[in-house]
Parts: sequence; C-alpha cells; structure tokens
Amino acid sequence: MKKLNTLVVAMLVAGAGFAQTSWNLDKAHTKIGFNARHMVVSEVEGYFKDYDAKISSTADDFTGATIEFSAKTASVFTDNEKRDGHLKSDDFFNAEKFPEIKFAGTLSKDGGKYVLKGNLTIRDVTKPVTFEVTYGGRVKAFGGERAGFKISGKINRKEFGLQWSKALEGGGLIVGEEVEINCKVEATKA
Repeated sequence: MKKLNTLVVAMLVAGAGFAQTSWNLDKAHTKIGFNARHMVVSEVEGYFKDYDAKISSTADDFTGATIEFSAKTASVFTDNEKRDGHLKSDDFFNAEKFPEIKFAGTLSKDGGKYVLKGNLTIRDVTKPVTFEVTYGGRVKAFGGERAGFKISGKINRKEFGLQWSKALEGGGLIVGEEVEINCKVEATKA
C-alpha cells in the first residue's frame, strides 16, 4: 500500500509539471504592427487596434506553447485616414468580406533560438509562416505573472491576395510586396 501511495504522489507531482497554463494579452503593453516599403525610398508603419490571442503553455520557458491569434482587418491604423480606407478596401484587406486575419501555431526552439511556426490566413488564403521570437522572460508583478515577447518576420502580401500595385515612372512599386511583421507582446498568466 505504501508503494502504491508513493507511486500516486509521484505521478501527481510529475503531472503538475505538465499542467496547461493559459495566458492573456495585456493590450496596454502589446502592439501588433507591420512595415511596408513606400515608393521604394521609405517605409510606412501601421498596426491593428482590435485583436485577440490565446496562448497555452506547459513549459516554464514557453517551448511548445500554442498560439491562436486573430485581428480585425477593419481596425488597421497607419495614422492616415485615406490610407487606412484604402487598406480596408478590396485593393488590400477587403475588411467587409474578410473581417479577420488569423494565425495558429507553435513556439519552439531551433538551435537555441525561438521560432513561431504556423499558418497565417489573410483574405481566406492560408500559408505556412515562420517568425523569429525574442523571449523577454517572466516576472511576478502586480499580483500576477507576466511574460514578454518580440515577434518579427516577413511575408509577401501578394501571396495572401493583397494584389494592388502601381509602378513608379523610375521603376519600383508604390507599395512594396514584402511586409515586415513587428509585434511586441506582453502576456499575463490567466
């Protein structure tokens, strides 16, 4: 009987190490941003104001964490009302027909560096993507626990159906095809 009790306690302790932990985004300290080339010589940056994510992890360092993310395309913001309207139109996101951008993936380590691999969906086109992640660590503060991440990578907007393009007289495009993804995320333990 003593061996059985010891085995049960050992299994419970081992299982506790694999407990699923949920995390929520702290939207006051999170920014889901992007940059795109403009007229070859400069960049325009923007971000999404309305988004949500579910983060679940069993490891203290978030290895193997699963992430589900969505952003409302109508919430795109570049600090220029005319440009924002153009981005919401059928030339780009078509926010009326395709109201959300979605991502689902897993955080892992590749050669000691964090990577976020998964499927990104824009305009109902889903493609596999990989982003680099800098893990800022965890801290206990304000009666809870927080974790920080910086996520970066590049996508080709045309592969996701954002086809609008106009050429400049001297060559190049008004809006570049490559879009840099730059996210700063602070999550709170649920």
